[in-house]
Amino acid sequence: MRINDRLFGALFLLLAVAYGWQAQQFPEPMGGSEAIGPSTFPTLLAVVLGLGSLYMMLKPDEDEAWPVGKTLVELIGIIVILVVYTALLETVGFVIMTTLAVALLSWRMQAPPLKALMTGLVSAVVAFVIFNYGLELTLPDGILELG
Repeated sequence: MRINDRLFGALFLLLAVAYGWQAQQFPEPMGGSEAIGPSTFPTLLAVVLGLGSLYMMLKPDEDEAWPVGKTLVELIGIIVILVVYTALLETVGFVIMTTLAVALLSWRMQAPPLKALMTGLVSAVVAFVIFNYGLELTLPDGILELG
């Protein structure tokens, strides 16, 4: 029947359109519309999500049984981690929340706790440096804000 991929593809396409539209609501950057600004990265994500959604709808896999038991609990846990990450990102800050989220997700994928924490910390700091200083796209400092 192949309805699962088509249903999720349609839902993700709606999400991509809403996300892309919201990204366009950011104010124009100082350098004008030609410069990389706050809407660039979210727009790219929306395009990739939209293309992936179309692919899911046009070339669906065979339907699989929905997960049950431990797998379902793991998936719900991942969703909870991502929702909490999103909810607290502005207040707590990118580095702390990304460290925690990546560490928890790595740990759930069987990484030893210390390696998971180090993966989270390195990932957060590298992403922060790339976005803040390389791309000049400000990420929330949260409670680490200096000054």
